[in-house]
Amino acid sequence: MFGIGTTELLILAAILMLLFGATRLPSLMRNMGRSVNEFKQGLRDEPVDLKSLEDKEEANQAN
Repeated sequence: MFGIGTTELLILAAILMLLFGATRLPSLMRNMGRSVNEFKQGLRDEPVDLKSLEDKEEANQAN
């Protein structure tokens, strides 16, 4: 995984524990996982044509 060994992962985990504390770390990781899932879902969704949305809004406002 990116050339990172077990020792480096343990050091990184220890630094994260010191920075965020044991109580905040699970919620931080949970939120990061949700963000990654939402990002992936956004990549799978069809792109939105902003011009057609603006045209629809203008048509609705005219009526």
